[in-house]
Amino acid sequence: MPNSLAYLMLMIWPLVSVVIYRRFPLERAILWCLIAGYLLLPPVAEFDLPLVPDMDKASIPSIMAFLLCVFMMKKSVPLRPRHPVAVVLMLLFLVSVIPTVITNRDPLIFQVLAGSDPIVFITDMIPGMKMRDLGSVMINQVILMLPFLLARRYLSSTEAQKELILTLVTATLLYSLLGLVEVRLSPQVNTWVYGFFQHDFSQTIRQGGYRPLVFLEHPLWYALFIVYGLLCATALLREASGTERTRKGMVFAYLLVFLYLCKSLAAQLYAICFIPVLLWAPLRWQLRLALLLGAIAVIYPMLRNLDMIPTDAIVAYAESYSADRAQSLGYRFDNEELMLSRAAEKPIFGWGEWGRNLVRDPETAFIVSVPDGRWIIVFGSFGWLGYIAEMGLLTFPLLLLWQQVRRHDPTTLSPYLGAIVLILAATLIDMLLNATLIPLTWLCAGSILGYAERLKYPDLFQKRRALFDGKQAIGLPKAADQPRSLM
Repeated sequence: MPNSLAYLMLMIWPLVSVVIYRRFPLERAILWCLIAGYLLLPPVAEFDLPLVPDMDKASIPSIMAFLLCVFMMKKSVPLRPRHPVAVVLMLLFLVSVIPTVITNRDPLIFQVLAGSDPIVFITDMIPGMKMRDLGSVMINQVILMLPFLLARRYLSSTEAQKELILTLVTATLLYSLLGLVEVRLSPQVNTWVYGFFQHDFSQTIRQGGYRPLVFLEHPLWYALFIVYGLLCATALLREASGTERTRKGMVFAYLLVFLYLCKSLAAQLYAICFIPVLLWAPLRWQLRLALLLGAIAVIYPMLRNLDMIPTDAIVAYAESYSADRAQSLGYRFDNEELMLSRAAEKPIFGWGEWGRNLVRDPETAFIVSVPDGRWIIVFGSFGWLGYIAEMGLLTFPLLLLWQQVRRHDPTTLSPYLGAIVLILAATLIDMLLNATLIPLTWLCAGSILGYAERLKYPDLFQKRRALFDGKQAIGLPKAADQPRSLM
Protein backbone atom coordinates (compact mmCIF):
# COMPACT_ATOMS: atom_id res chain seq x y z
CA MET A 1 0.00 0.00 0.00
CA PRO A 2 1.27 3.52 -0.74
CA ASN A 3 2.39 5.49 2.30
CA SER A 4 1.31 9.00 3.29
CA LEU A 5 4.07 10.60 1.24
CA ALA A 6 2.63 9.05 -1.93
CA TYR A 7 -0.72 10.76 -1.44
CA LEU A 8 0.95 13.93 -0.22
CA MET A 9 2.91 14.12 -3.48
CA LEU A 10 -0.30 13.83 -5.47
CA MET A 11 -1.87 16.60 -3.39
CA ILE A 12 1.04 19.05 -3.64
CA TRP A 13 1.71 18.54 -7.35
CA PRO A 14 -0.64 21.42 -8.25
CA LEU A 15 1.57 23.71 -6.13
CA VAL A 16 4.70 22.30 -7.76
CA SER A 17 3.10 22.99 -11.12
CA VAL A 18 2.48 26.61 -10.18
CA VAL A 19 6.17 27.01 -9.30
CA ILE A 20 7.18 25.45 -12.63
CA TYR A 21 4.93 27.81 -14.57
CA ARG A 22 6.31 30.83 -12.73
CA ARG A 23 9.96 29.94 -13.26
CA PHE A 24 9.97 28.70 -16.87
CA PRO A 25 8.75 29.89 -20.27
CA LEU A 26 5.38 28.49 -21.27
CA GLU A 27 6.61 25.67 -23.55
CA ARG A 28 9.16 24.47 -21.02
CA ALA A 29 6.65 24.72 -18.19
CA ILE A 30 4.14 22.53 -20.04
CA LEU A 31 6.80 19.92 -20.71
CA TRP A 32 8.23 19.74 -17.22
CA CYS A 33 4.81 19.79 -15.55
CA LEU A 34 3.77 16.71 -17.54
CA ILE A 35 7.06 14.81 -17.82
CA ALA A 36 8.26 15.39 -14.25
CA GLY A 37 4.83 14.40 -12.96
CA TYR A 38 4.94 11.19 -14.94
CA LEU A 39 8.45 10.35 -13.73
CA LEU A 40 8.26 11.38 -10.07
CA LEU A 41 4.72 10.89 -8.83
CA PRO A 42 3.85 7.51 -7.28
CA PRO A 43 2.44 4.74 -9.47
CA VAL A 44 -0.77 2.93 -8.53
CA ALA A 45 -1.69 5.54 -5.89
CA GLU A 46 -4.78 7.54 -6.78
CA PHE A 47 -7.68 9.50 -5.31
CA ASP A 48 -10.99 7.77 -6.02
CA LEU A 49 -13.38 10.72 -6.09
CA PRO A 50 -17.13 10.39 -6.76
CA LEU A 51 -18.46 11.15 -10.26
CA VAL A 52 -15.02 11.97 -11.67
CA PRO A 53 -12.16 9.79 -12.96
CA ASP A 54 -9.43 8.65 -10.60
CA MET A 55 -6.84 11.34 -9.94
CA ASP A 56 -3.36 9.86 -10.41
CA LYS A 57 0.11 10.59 -11.80
CA ALA A 58 -1.23 10.94 -15.35
CA SER A 59 -4.41 12.95 -14.81
CA ILE A 60 -3.27 15.47 -12.18
CA PRO A 61 -0.30 16.89 -14.21
CA SER A 62 -2.45 16.99 -17.38
CA ILE A 63 -5.22 18.94 -15.65
CA MET A 64 -2.79 21.35 -14.00
CA ALA A 65 -0.83 21.96 -17.21
CA PHE A 66 -4.05 22.94 -18.97
CA LEU A 67 -5.57 25.03 -16.16
CA LEU A 68 -2.38 26.97 -15.46
CA CYS A 69 -1.90 27.65 -19.15
CA VAL A 70 -5.42 29.11 -19.43
CA PHE A 71 -5.96 30.83 -16.08
CA MET A 72 -2.46 31.68 -14.86
CA MET A 73 -0.67 32.39 -18.14
CA LYS A 74 -3.86 33.75 -19.80
CA LYS A 75 -3.23 31.74 -22.98
CA SER A 76 -5.91 30.29 -25.19
CA VAL A 77 -6.02 26.57 -25.97
CA PRO A 78 -8.36 25.97 -28.94
CA LEU A 79 -10.37 22.80 -28.62
CA ARG A 80 -10.98 22.42 -32.34
CA PRO A 81 -8.18 21.49 -34.75
CA ARG A 82 -8.03 23.14 -38.16
CA HIS A 83 -8.30 19.94 -40.18
CA PRO A 84 -11.84 18.52 -40.43
CA VAL A 85 -10.71 14.89 -40.10
CA ALA A 86 -9.03 15.71 -36.80
CA VAL A 87 -12.24 17.40 -35.64
CA VAL A 88 -14.29 14.30 -36.49
CA LEU A 89 -11.84 12.02 -34.68
CA MET A 90 -11.90 14.22 -31.58
CA LEU A 91 -15.70 14.23 -31.51
CA LEU A 92 -15.76 10.49 -32.03
CA PHE A 93 -13.25 10.05 -29.20
CA LEU A 94 -15.62 11.92 -26.87
CA VAL A 95 -19.03 10.61 -27.94
CA SER A 96 -18.04 6.98 -28.64
CA VAL A 97 -18.35 6.27 -24.92
CA ILE A 98 -22.05 7.24 -24.90
CA PRO A 99 -23.36 4.08 -26.63
CA THR A 100 -20.89 2.04 -24.56
CA VAL A 101 -22.52 3.22 -21.32
CA ILE A 102 -26.05 2.89 -22.70
CA THR A 103 -25.52 -0.71 -23.86
CA ASN A 104 -23.88 -1.87 -20.61
CA ARG A 105 -26.47 -0.97 -18.01
CA ASP A 106 -27.23 -4.58 -17.00
CA PRO A 107 -25.18 -6.13 -14.18
CA LEU A 108 -23.00 -9.17 -14.80
CA ILE A 109 -23.99 -11.97 -12.42
CA PHE A 110 -21.89 -15.06 -11.73
CA GLN A 111 -23.68 -17.98 -10.09
CA VAL A 112 -23.25 -21.66 -9.30
CA LEU A 113 -25.73 -24.45 -8.55
CA ALA A 114 -25.33 -26.31 -5.26
CA GLY A 115 -25.00 -29.81 -6.79
CA SER A 116 -28.40 -31.26 -7.72
CA ASP A 117 -30.10 -28.84 -5.37
CA PRO A 118 -31.96 -26.13 -7.32
CA ILE A 119 -30.62 -23.48 -4.98
CA VAL A 120 -28.48 -20.94 -6.83
CA PHE A 121 -25.67 -19.11 -5.06
CA ILE A 122 -24.58 -15.78 -6.47
CA THR A 123 -20.79 -15.76 -6.20
CA ASP A 124 -20.18 -12.28 -7.54
CA MET A 125 -21.84 -9.42 -9.40
CA ILE A 126 -20.42 -6.55 -11.44
CA PRO A 127 -22.90 -3.67 -11.49
CA GLY A 128 -24.13 -2.22 -14.73
CA MET A 129 -23.01 1.21 -15.84
CA LYS A 130 -25.38 4.02 -14.93
CA MET A 131 -26.05 7.23 -16.78
CA ARG A 132 -24.25 9.18 -14.08
CA ASP A 133 -21.12 7.21 -14.99
CA LEU A 134 -21.27 8.75 -18.46
CA GLY A 135 -19.98 12.06 -17.12
CA SER A 136 -16.99 10.40 -15.46
CA VAL A 137 -16.08 8.44 -18.60
CA MET A 138 -16.36 11.51 -20.85
CA ILE A 139 -14.30 13.61 -18.41
CA ASN A 140 -11.63 10.94 -18.53
CA GLN A 141 -11.59 11.18 -22.34
CA VAL A 142 -11.16 14.95 -22.08
CA ILE A 143 -8.29 14.59 -19.60
CA LEU A 144 -6.53 12.20 -21.96
CA MET A 145 -6.70 14.79 -24.74
CA LEU A 146 -5.42 17.78 -22.73
CA PRO A 147 -1.70 17.16 -23.52
CA PHE A 148 -2.69 16.67 -27.17
CA LEU A 149 -4.41 20.06 -27.27
CA LEU A 150 -1.60 21.83 -25.43
CA ALA A 151 1.07 20.38 -27.73
CA ARG A 152 -0.87 21.25 -30.88
CA ARG A 153 -1.09 24.86 -29.72
CA TYR A 154 2.26 25.49 -28.08
CA LEU A 155 4.69 22.69 -28.98
CA SER A 156 4.28 22.64 -32.76
CA SER A 157 6.85 25.23 -33.83
CA THR A 158 10.46 24.32 -34.63
CA GLU A 159 11.67 26.12 -31.50
CA ALA A 160 9.13 24.34 -29.29
CA GLN A 161 10.00 20.96 -30.79
CA LYS A 162 13.65 21.60 -29.99
CA GLU A 163 12.55 22.35 -26.42
CA LEU A 164 10.70 19.04 -26.37
CA ILE A 165 13.78 17.17 -27.57
CA LEU A 166 16.10 18.86 -25.05
CA THR A 167 13.67 18.28 -22.19
CA LEU A 168 13.39 14.58 -22.96
CA VAL A 169 17.17 14.15 -23.14
CA THR A 170 17.64 16.02 -19.86
CA ALA A 171 14.89 14.07 -18.11
CA THR A 172 16.29 10.76 -19.38
CA LEU A 173 19.80 11.56 -18.19
CA LEU A 174 18.59 12.54 -14.73
CA TYR A 175 16.26 9.55 -14.46
CA SER A 176 19.01 7.17 -15.48
CA LEU A 177 20.87 7.97 -12.26
CA LEU A 178 18.09 6.39 -10.22
CA GLY A 179 18.00 3.57 -12.76
CA LEU A 180 21.67 2.84 -12.20
CA VAL A 181 21.00 2.48 -8.48
CA GLU A 182 18.33 -0.11 -9.20
CA VAL A 183 20.45 -1.96 -11.74
CA ARG A 184 23.05 -2.41 -8.99
CA LEU A 185 20.92 -2.82 -5.86
CA SER A 186 17.62 -4.14 -7.33
CA PRO A 187 14.46 -2.05 -7.84
CA GLN A 188 13.95 -0.47 -4.42
CA VAL A 189 13.57 3.28 -5.02
CA ASN A 190 9.77 3.25 -5.02
CA THR A 191 9.79 1.14 -1.86
CA TRP A 192 12.22 3.51 -0.14
CA VAL A 193 10.26 6.62 -1.05
CA TYR A 194 6.60 5.56 -1.29
CA GLY A 195 6.61 2.46 0.89
CA PHE A 196 5.52 -0.23 -1.57
CA PHE A 197 6.65 -2.18 -4.61
CA GLN A 198 4.43 -1.48 -7.59
CA HIS A 199 4.68 -4.72 -9.58
CA ASP A 200 5.74 -8.36 -9.59
CA PHE A 201 9.37 -8.39 -8.46
CA SER A 202 10.15 -11.50 -10.52
CA GLN A 203 9.62 -9.48 -13.71
CA THR A 204 12.49 -7.18 -12.78
CA ILE A 205 15.00 -10.08 -12.90
CA ARG A 206 16.60 -10.74 -16.28
CA GLN A 207 19.90 -12.24 -17.44
CA GLY A 208 21.25 -12.59 -13.93
CA GLY A 209 20.61 -8.95 -13.05
CA TYR A 210 17.87 -6.42 -12.44
CA ARG A 211 15.74 -4.22 -14.65
CA PRO A 212 15.04 -0.73 -13.26
CA LEU A 213 11.59 0.85 -13.06
CA VAL A 214 12.00 3.56 -10.35
CA PHE A 215 8.55 5.26 -10.07
CA LEU A 216 7.02 3.76 -13.22
CA GLU A 217 4.58 0.86 -13.44
CA HIS A 218 6.84 -1.70 -15.12
CA PRO A 219 10.46 -2.12 -16.27
CA LEU A 220 9.22 -2.13 -19.88
CA TRP A 221 7.79 1.35 -19.41
CA TYR A 222 11.11 2.55 -18.01
CA ALA A 223 13.07 1.08 -20.91
CA LEU A 224 10.68 2.65 -23.43
CA PHE A 225 11.21 6.06 -21.85
CA ILE A 226 14.97 5.58 -22.21
CA VAL A 227 14.34 4.86 -25.91
CA TYR A 228 12.57 8.23 -26.14
CA GLY A 229 15.59 10.01 -24.73
CA LEU A 230 17.98 8.03 -26.91
CA LEU A 231 16.08 8.96 -30.09
CA CYS A 232 16.11 12.61 -29.03
CA ALA A 233 19.85 12.41 -28.38
CA THR A 234 20.25 10.89 -31.84
CA ALA A 235 18.42 13.85 -33.40
CA LEU A 236 20.66 16.30 -31.55
CA LEU A 237 23.76 14.37 -32.62
CA ARG A 238 22.70 14.52 -36.26
CA GLU A 239 22.35 18.31 -36.13
CA ALA A 240 25.52 18.94 -34.09
CA SER A 241 28.90 19.94 -35.45
CA GLY A 242 32.40 20.63 -34.15
CA THR A 243 33.11 20.21 -30.46
CA GLU A 244 29.39 20.16 -29.71
CA ARG A 245 29.11 16.96 -31.71
CA THR A 246 31.61 15.27 -29.37
CA ARG A 247 29.63 16.26 -26.29
CA LYS A 248 26.33 15.12 -27.75
CA GLY A 249 27.96 11.94 -29.00
CA MET A 250 28.96 11.13 -25.42
CA VAL A 251 25.36 11.61 -24.28
CA PHE A 252 24.19 9.34 -27.09
CA ALA A 253 26.75 6.65 -26.22
CA TYR A 254 25.87 6.77 -22.51
CA LEU A 255 22.15 6.34 -23.15
CA LEU A 256 22.85 3.54 -25.62
CA VAL A 257 24.86 1.63 -23.00
CA PHE A 258 22.27 2.34 -20.32
CA LEU A 259 19.48 1.01 -22.56
CA TYR A 260 21.42 -2.26 -22.77
CA LEU A 261 21.51 -2.35 -18.97
CA CYS A 262 17.71 -2.06 -18.91
CA LYS A 263 17.55 -5.59 -20.40
CA SER A 264 14.40 -5.02 -22.44
CA LEU A 265 14.44 -6.79 -25.80
CA ALA A 266 11.62 -4.74 -27.34
CA ALA A 267 13.26 -1.44 -26.38
CA GLN A 268 16.59 -2.61 -27.77
CA LEU A 269 14.91 -3.58 -31.06
CA TYR A 270 13.32 -0.13 -31.30
CA ALA A 271 16.74 1.45 -30.89
CA ILE A 272 18.39 -0.87 -33.44
CA CYS A 273 15.68 -0.15 -36.02
CA PHE A 274 15.20 3.58 -35.49
CA ILE A 275 18.65 4.98 -34.73
CA PRO A 276 20.15 4.29 -38.20
CA VAL A 277 17.04 5.73 -39.85
CA LEU A 278 17.18 8.81 -37.68
CA LEU A 279 20.91 9.32 -38.25
CA TRP A 280 21.17 8.84 -41.99
CA ALA A 281 17.75 8.65 -43.66
CA PRO A 282 15.93 11.78 -44.89
CA LEU A 283 12.74 12.90 -43.16
CA ARG A 284 10.52 11.41 -45.85
CA TRP A 285 11.89 7.92 -45.22
CA GLN A 286 11.47 8.41 -41.48
CA LEU A 287 7.85 9.33 -42.09
CA ARG A 288 7.35 6.32 -44.36
CA LEU A 289 8.57 4.02 -41.59
CA ALA A 290 6.36 5.73 -39.02
CA LEU A 291 3.32 5.48 -41.30
CA LEU A 292 3.96 1.79 -41.90
CA LEU A 293 4.17 1.09 -38.18
CA GLY A 294 1.10 3.23 -37.53
CA ALA A 295 -0.86 1.30 -40.16
CA ILE A 296 0.18 -2.00 -38.54
CA ALA A 297 -0.99 -0.73 -35.16
CA VAL A 298 -4.38 0.31 -36.56
CA ILE A 299 -5.15 -2.91 -38.46
CA TYR A 300 -3.64 -5.31 -35.92
CA PRO A 301 -7.02 -6.14 -34.28
CA MET A 302 -8.47 -6.98 -37.70
CA LEU A 303 -5.55 -9.29 -38.44
CA ARG A 304 -5.85 -10.96 -35.03
CA ASN A 305 -9.59 -11.47 -35.51
CA LEU A 306 -8.91 -13.07 -38.89
CA ASP A 307 -6.10 -15.19 -37.39
CA MET A 308 -3.61 -13.69 -39.86
CA ILE A 309 -0.87 -13.01 -37.29
CA PRO A 310 1.57 -15.98 -37.16
CA THR A 311 1.74 -16.04 -33.38
CA ASP A 312 3.27 -19.55 -33.22
CA ALA A 313 6.06 -18.58 -35.61
CA ILE A 314 6.73 -15.38 -33.64
CA VAL A 315 6.95 -17.29 -30.37
CA ALA A 316 9.23 -19.89 -31.96
CA TYR A 317 11.56 -17.17 -33.22
CA ALA A 318 11.60 -15.53 -29.78
CA GLU A 319 12.45 -18.89 -28.22
CA SER A 320 15.59 -19.09 -30.34
CA TYR A 321 16.72 -15.92 -28.60
CA SER A 322 15.42 -16.50 -25.08
CA ALA A 323 13.07 -19.07 -23.57
CA ASP A 324 11.90 -16.55 -20.98
CA ARG A 325 10.99 -13.99 -23.64
CA ALA A 326 9.17 -16.65 -25.68
CA GLN A 327 7.17 -17.71 -22.63
CA SER A 328 6.23 -14.11 -21.88
CA LEU A 329 5.21 -13.47 -25.48
CA GLY A 330 3.20 -16.68 -25.67
CA TYR A 331 1.42 -15.75 -22.44
CA ARG A 332 0.43 -12.40 -23.96
CA PHE A 333 -0.89 -14.02 -27.12
CA ASP A 334 -2.92 -16.55 -25.12
CA ASN A 335 -4.53 -13.77 -23.11
CA GLU A 336 -5.25 -11.84 -26.30
CA GLU A 337 -7.18 -14.86 -27.58
CA LEU A 338 -9.28 -14.92 -24.42
CA MET A 339 -9.91 -11.17 -24.54
CA LEU A 340 -10.78 -11.25 -28.25
CA SER A 341 -13.38 -13.94 -27.60
CA ARG A 342 -14.89 -11.73 -24.92
CA ALA A 343 -14.77 -8.61 -27.10
CA ALA A 344 -16.46 -10.48 -29.99
CA GLU A 345 -19.65 -10.58 -27.92
CA LYS A 346 -19.90 -6.76 -28.11
CA PRO A 347 -17.62 -5.73 -30.97
CA ILE A 348 -19.04 -2.29 -31.79
CA PHE A 349 -19.39 -0.53 -28.44
CA GLY A 350 -17.51 -2.83 -26.07
CA TRP A 351 -18.17 -3.88 -22.49
CA GLY A 352 -17.41 -0.63 -20.69
CA GLU A 353 -15.25 -0.21 -17.63
CA TRP A 354 -14.97 -1.75 -14.13
CA GLY A 355 -13.39 -4.89 -15.55
CA ARG A 356 -16.50 -5.90 -17.50
CA ASN A 357 -14.25 -6.60 -20.50
CA LEU A 358 -12.20 -9.21 -18.61
CA VAL A 359 -12.70 -12.95 -18.92
CA ARG A 360 -13.85 -14.57 -15.68
CA ASP A 361 -14.56 -18.09 -14.53
CA PRO A 362 -18.34 -18.51 -14.93
CA GLU A 363 -18.71 -20.10 -11.48
CA THR A 364 -16.10 -18.52 -9.22
CA ALA A 365 -15.96 -15.13 -11.02
CA PHE A 366 -12.16 -15.22 -10.72
CA ILE A 367 -10.42 -13.27 -13.47
CA VAL A 368 -8.64 -15.65 -15.84
CA SER A 369 -7.36 -13.10 -18.37
CA VAL A 370 -4.62 -10.50 -17.99
CA PRO A 371 -4.79 -7.71 -20.58
CA ASP A 372 -1.39 -6.28 -21.41
CA GLY A 373 -1.68 -4.36 -24.68
CA ARG A 374 -3.42 -1.02 -24.78
CA TRP A 375 -5.23 -2.06 -27.95
CA ILE A 376 -7.00 -5.02 -26.40
CA ILE A 377 -8.00 -2.96 -23.35
CA VAL A 378 -9.58 -0.23 -25.50
CA PHE A 379 -11.05 -2.74 -27.96
CA GLY A 380 -12.67 -4.75 -25.19
CA SER A 381 -13.89 -1.71 -23.25
CA PHE A 382 -15.12 0.58 -26.05
CA GLY A 383 -15.29 -1.69 -29.11
CA TRP A 384 -14.38 -0.77 -32.66
CA LEU A 385 -15.81 2.72 -32.27
CA GLY A 386 -13.58 3.63 -29.35
CA TYR A 387 -10.55 1.91 -30.81
CA ILE A 388 -10.81 3.70 -34.15
CA ALA A 389 -11.28 7.03 -32.38
CA GLU A 390 -8.20 6.64 -30.17
CA MET A 391 -5.88 5.14 -32.76
CA GLY A 392 -7.17 7.57 -35.36
CA LEU A 393 -6.24 10.56 -33.21
CA LEU A 394 -2.76 9.14 -32.67
CA THR A 395 -2.05 8.11 -36.27
CA PHE A 396 -3.81 10.77 -38.34
CA PRO A 397 -1.13 13.41 -37.53
CA LEU A 398 1.43 11.14 -39.21
CA LEU A 399 -0.67 10.91 -42.37
CA LEU A 400 -1.34 14.65 -42.50
CA LEU A 401 2.34 15.42 -41.95
CA TRP A 402 3.30 13.02 -44.76
CA GLN A 403 0.91 14.79 -47.13
CA GLN A 404 2.40 18.18 -46.31
CA VAL A 405 6.09 17.20 -46.21
CA ARG A 406 5.94 15.98 -49.81
CA ARG A 407 4.98 19.52 -50.89
CA HIS A 408 7.76 21.38 -49.09
CA ASP A 409 11.49 21.74 -49.39
CA PRO A 410 13.04 19.35 -46.81
CA THR A 411 15.64 21.97 -45.85
CA THR A 412 12.88 24.27 -44.56
CA LEU A 413 11.36 21.67 -42.23
CA SER A 414 12.00 21.20 -38.53
CA PRO A 415 15.12 19.04 -37.98
CA TYR A 416 13.50 17.61 -34.83
CA LEU A 417 10.42 16.17 -36.52
CA GLY A 418 12.04 12.79 -37.18
CA ALA A 419 12.68 12.03 -33.51
CA ILE A 420 9.14 13.01 -32.47
CA VAL A 421 7.61 11.00 -35.31
CA LEU A 422 9.61 7.88 -34.46
CA ILE A 423 8.86 8.23 -30.74
CA LEU A 424 5.17 8.16 -31.61
CA ALA A 425 5.67 5.22 -33.99
CA ALA A 426 7.59 3.24 -31.35
CA THR A 427 4.80 3.81 -28.85
CA LEU A 428 2.09 2.75 -31.31
CA ILE A 429 3.87 -0.54 -31.88
CA ASP A 430 4.61 -1.02 -28.19
CA MET A 431 0.92 -0.48 -27.38
CA LEU A 432 0.23 -3.77 -29.15
CA LEU A 433 2.08 -5.51 -26.30
CA ASN A 434 1.87 -3.07 -23.38
CA ALA A 435 -0.45 -0.37 -22.06
CA THR A 436 2.18 2.32 -22.61
CA LEU A 437 -0.13 5.16 -23.63
CA ILE A 438 1.06 8.07 -21.48
CA PRO A 439 0.66 11.88 -21.63
CA LEU A 440 3.95 12.12 -23.53
CA THR A 441 2.41 10.06 -26.34
CA TRP A 442 -0.39 12.59 -26.70
CA LEU A 443 2.18 15.40 -26.59
CA CYS A 444 4.03 13.95 -29.57
CA ALA A 445 0.82 13.40 -31.55
CA GLY A 446 -0.35 16.95 -30.83
CA SER A 447 3.00 18.45 -31.77
CA ILE A 448 2.99 16.58 -35.09
CA LEU A 449 -0.60 17.61 -35.87
CA GLY A 450 0.11 21.25 -35.06
CA TYR A 451 3.22 21.31 -37.24
CA ALA A 452 1.35 19.66 -40.13
CA GLU A 453 -1.39 22.27 -39.85
CA ARG A 454 1.22 25.01 -39.94
CA LEU A 455 2.40 23.64 -43.27
CA LYS A 456 -1.14 23.23 -44.61
CA TYR A 457 -2.44 26.66 -43.54
CA PRO A 458 0.56 29.02 -43.85
CA ASP A 459 -1.65 31.97 -44.84
CA LEU A 460 -3.44 31.86 -41.51
CA PHE A 461 -0.14 31.83 -39.65
CA GLN A 462 1.16 34.78 -41.64
CA LYS A 463 -1.97 36.80 -40.93
CA ARG A 464 -1.72 36.12 -37.24
CA ARG A 465 1.99 36.94 -37.18
CA ALA A 466 1.28 40.20 -38.99
CA LEU A 467 -1.38 41.01 -36.40
CA PHE A 468 1.11 40.39 -33.55
CA ASP A 469 3.72 42.56 -35.23
CA GLY A 470 1.14 45.32 -35.63
CA LYS A 471 0.34 45.20 -31.94
CA GLN A 472 4.02 45.47 -31.13
CA ALA A 473 4.33 48.55 -33.37
CA ILE A 474 1.61 50.44 -31.48
CA GLY A 475 2.96 49.51 -28.06
CA LEU A 476 0.69 46.56 -27.25
CA PRO A 477 2.14 43.29 -25.89
CA LYS A 478 5.13 42.16 -27.91
CA ALA A 479 4.77 39.50 -30.54
CA ALA A 480 7.28 37.39 -28.66
CA ASP A 481 4.87 37.32 -25.72
CA GLN A 482 2.08 36.02 -27.88
CA PRO A 483 1.48 32.36 -28.72
CA ARG A 484 3.86 31.18 -31.41
CA SER A 485 1.30 28.95 -33.07
CA LEU A 486 -1.14 29.70 -35.84
CA MET A 487 -4.02 27.93 -34.17
